[in-house]
Amino acid sequence: MQAILDLIGRRCCAGAVEFVAPDGRRWRLGSGSPVAVRVRDASVLWRMLRNPRLAFAEAYMDGHWEPLNGNLAEVLRVCVSNLDGLAGPAAARWYNKLRAQLGELNTRRRALANVHHHYDVDYAVYRRFLDRDLHYSCAYFRSPDDSLEAAQQAKCAHIAAKLDLKPGARVLDIGCGWGSLAMYLAERHGVHCTGITLSQEQLKVAQQRARERGLQDRVEFRLQDYRDTTGAFDAIVSVGMFEHVGRPQYPLFFRRVRELLKPDGVALLHTIGRYSAGGGSDPWIRKYIFPGGYIPAASEVLAAVEAAGLIGTDLEYWRLHYALTLEHWNARFQAARADIAGHMGERFCRMWEFYLQACAACFRHGDLAVFQLQLTQTLDRLPVTRDYLYPMAATARSAAAPRRTSQRRATT
Repeated sequence: MQAILDLIGRRCCAGAVEFVAPDGRRWRLGSGSPVAVRVRDASVLWRMLRNPRLAFAEAYMDGHWEPLNGNLAEVLRVCVSNLDGLAGPAAARWYNKLRAQLGELNTRRRALANVHHHYDVDYAVYRRFLDRDLHYSCAYFRSPDDSLEAAQQAKCAHIAAKLDLKPGARVLDIGCGWGSLAMYLAERHGVHCTGITLSQEQLKVAQQRARERGLQDRVEFRLQDYRDTTGAFDAIVSVGMFEHVGRPQYPLFFRRVRELLKPDGVALLHTIGRYSAGGGSDPWIRKYIFPGGYIPAASEVLAAVEAAGLIGTDLEYWRLHYALTLEHWNARFQAARADIAGHMGERFCRMWEFYLQACAACFRHGDLAVFQLQLTQTLDRLPVTRDYLYPMAATARSAAAPRRTSQRRATT
């Protein structure tokens, strides 16, 4: 066993995982300071070695291993830091990439099934760990000490600024979730929002929330695929949905954005992305969390944008914001864990805590980030600097800048 672990872990230099059996036997993968994991028996380790990217998480879901010190996040930090070293042979990587691409052929029927898998989970579960306004996407932390509620509202304000909204504008929200962003824009900016989703549960909740807030005349929610949407919109926004589109559909997605966007409109894509190209999708995430999904590199997104005839006017990388968001979500999930386990079962809870903490580790120690890509059809639609996004900072810079007349007098 140790000889095999030494062979597999020879390129794992960012810490080690030590596996401890009940009879006291120990095996180590990687080098450096170890984190300890207690396995049920040696057969668990053999199963994990056959397909570590999938079986390691499955074994945790089934209760076949536990962190020896109770700190799952620390174990996942070491694992994420060593992912490159566990890439496997080229043939296996090619096979996994091909299999992932075939899984991303998201027809309308398959896209509906994929959304149902994750988003039609009991709404009560999401209410337990999301912010009060039910934003299920990366928040925007002006300070690491911000509350989750404040950071989610800051995200909405930042998106609204990038859309450069005018009262009465028609806005399309592709992948509207429980309607949080659409209602924010309608309430704060006087626009009319159409939100589309493929989740029956999200649609039901979004419509109910709109009625409770008296927004029926300003927001409309539909069970609809972006491929079937019609109309002309002053602004289009998509937050946390593009990860479900799949690479084969990228050209069509951006063609639809161009077709639905008015010539003087602004679109904003907010998506998880990666710093490295061609990373593929994680097999465990693909099987249990987001079937049909893919996390793109910026180059993959921009190639499709250019082919659609859209102009990228701003690209912003959010580096650690999602790590902070996920850590808030996990803390709230753990606080409600006993109740969730009583309702959904222990295996469900172990799957979700692994998902939340593994993703946080990938954003903090791996190659994941969030991209916000602003798009138009004309070069002069928006101001030529980013000052309009940060009016207070722009005012401060203007006040601090020396006046030219004073400089001219000083030199005469």
